[in-house]
Amino acid sequence: MTLNYKNISVHYTTEGEGDALVLLHGFLETMAMWEDFVPELSKTRKVICIDLLGHGKTECLGYIHAMDTMADAVFAVLEHLNIKVISCIGHSMGGYVALALAEKYPNLVSDLCLMNSTFEADDHERKILRARAAQMATTNYENLVRMSFTNLFAPESKVTFAAEIKKALAIGLQIPVQGFIAGHKGMAIRPNRFDVFKAIKGKKAIVIGKKDWIVDMDLLMTKTKQTAIDTIVFSEGHMSHIENKSELSYFLMHFSEK
Repeated sequence: MTLNYKNISVHYTTEGEGDALVLLHGFLETMAMWEDFVPELSKTRKVICIDLLGHGKTECLGYIHAMDTMADAVFAVLEHLNIKVISCIGHSMGGYVALALAEKYPNLVSDLCLMNSTFEADDHERKILRARAAQMATTNYENLVRMSFTNLFAPESKVTFAAEIKKALAIGLQIPVQGFIAGHKGMAIRPNRFDVFKAIKGKKAIVIGKKDWIVDMDLLMTKTKQTAIDTIVFSEGHMSHIENKSELSYFLMHFSEK
């Protein structure tokens, strides 16, 4: 399905009945990343998947996709569907968008799982890397995407899940250059939203991969230790939906239970 939003198309799907569960994909991904999880999750929930700005079948909206801007597009879909309260699972960038959504619309997000994601802002080094990637995208895009994508996996996963990685990479390569650059620029300016995460009244969880170099596991474990935030640690890298699929599926089913 498609929603006309600010003169662009925002693509989304719905499946199942019940309380709303919104699934938000990460950078260089689309809603296709959830396809193996939706059949089970939609048995008890109304599952909504959305292609974020500049990804999948959703068009770009300018040249900087701030997380707040992406959150507004998600909210427009929910408003169109007349949904007032959601549980949300966000992978990587999708987690950043979910936190922005929770901050902008405090009564909307009842439960939130940050999957291979963080409430922390980018540090100085990461901001430099993002700026460099945005610049490189204008001249050597395909090789940059291939390198960026494969680095998300634990070393052994690149062999074990070669077929799955090839399929996911093919989707990532379809993301337009503008979407790549706008996404990086938007992620670089996001603030720390730890207080936003803690303020959510329902279930709060972070899924962490032990070999995920993007997410600082030790920092997250330390900061969430004395809070109501659950931490779930898997054995592999940043792409738990591929690298730890069965364990993740089990956890998401329990997280989505009311």
